[in-house]
Amino acid sequence: MPDETISSPPVMGDETSPLNWAETNGTRQFPKPQSIQPVARNARPNPPSTAPLTTWTSLDGWAAANKISAPRLISRVPVAAYAIGTAKGTMVLDIGSREASWNGTSIHLGFAPEFIDDQVFVHGADLQRNIEPLLFGQPLEFGNRVIVIDPGHGGKEAGAKSVLNNHYEKEYTLDLALRLAPLLATNGWQVFLTRSGDVDIALSNRVTLAESHHADLFISLHFNSVAPDETAVGLETYCLTPPGMPSTLTRGFPDIWSQVFPNNAFNAQSLGVAIRLQSVVAHETGLEDRGVCRARFIGVLRGQRRPAVLLEAGYLSNPHEARQIENPGFRQKLAQAIADALK
Repeated sequence: MPDETISSPPVMGDETSPLNWAETNGTRQFPKPQSIQPVARNARPNPPSTAPLTTWTSLDGWAAANKISAPRLISRVPVAAYAIGTAKGTMVLDIGSREASWNGTSIHLGFAPEFIDDQVFVHGADLQRNIEPLLFGQPLEFGNRVIVIDPGHGGKEAGAKSVLNNHYEKEYTLDLALRLAPLLATNGWQVFLTRSGDVDIALSNRVTLAESHHADLFISLHFNSVAPDETAVGLETYCLTPPGMPSTLTRGFPDIWSQVFPNNAFNAQSLGVAIRLQSVVAHETGLEDRGVCRARFIGVLRGQRRPAVLLEAGYLSNPHEARQIENPGFRQKLAQAIADALK
């Protein structure tokens, strides 16, 4: 869960005790291979949006203005569903539901599409912040390929407790990060961890660390819980909520639609990373796809000046998933899936 004794030994080096934050700045760096092939840029600019952020827009009219095929009805039950796409992929919208999908991966919209005068209407904020970046966006590119991995919680901030034992989220997130780091380094990333031991790191320090290393990407690792409810299962990936729309999750925090944070400038890139992670990790681990979600209260995302997401990789409040998470083999599979998503 975002805050805002490792259960299996670290896989890098022989370090078995927490590092001294004051001496090391809480980071651990892994070597970067010398040969890195940059991702080619797509020269096509995004088309101008025809939808003001505060209004509802006919999807037919928007498609015509952007010279793409009109939305097509693909099902009537249990709700009417329409698909619209480009060469990059297909977005499926369920009328009356905030849940949509992009190339088969679930994504949560800000507003549910509606029928108005027998036409599908979509909110302008969703067109500009969710739909257009996916249908017309450029390929992800990460400059020097510097990444900060943030094992959630640490020290007295233990996080969620497993329903099966006395182990806490902080142990599993650290172990996952230590497994993930060498895999990313092998793939050409220069990797820094916000912590490499059981220490409590302020959320602001995790953001500052990414800034000091000029990181191209920030990923915070967590495991979920809705204890005492044991039924919830699955994988969620969170981005910061863009201005002008409600969050998917608030956890009782104020959800002020007009708020603008530094990370909002990287909405399209963060969404692209989140979709990629959600899709690949769900496929390779078998975790249920609960979708790409939005939230404003997650402190490690708000101040980031780079693409940044938070991964909730299963529920410690669910006995089956808690058993998976405590298995070192599953955590290795999870690490490999994250690394594969970022190749």
